[in-house]
Amino acid sequence: MRARIPLGIVLLAVLIGCVIAYVDSRVTWDDAGVTAGALFIASAVLSAVSPRAAWLIGIVVGLPVLAFNLVLHGNFGAVIGLVVSLVGAGVGFWIGKAIGRREMSRFT
Repeated sequence: MRARIPLGIVLLAVLIGCVIAYVDSRVTWDDAGVTAGALFIASAVLSAVSPRAAWLIGIVVGLPVLAFNLVLHGNFGAVIGLVVSLVGAGVGFWIGKAIGRREMSRFT
């Protein structure tokens, strides 16, 4: 049987990524460290809850930050946010695996 990726977790990841991207794209926001921390923590927590979808969570949390910055400011430097999000997803994946599949089975 093929493993299914939980749609609810992915949609939550998209929503969180868009919120982080919105805050990061504001003209008055000038704190890349907080943005990176938020991306890392969001990806890690969601990936720990659903390790099967870790790679997808990392992408959909980090991609809106890149998209907002490209469209609004033409800033390719925001690709670092995507990398931070993917690293967070990797950490969350290993935490989720360490906790064990039985505990995670109701969420995934």
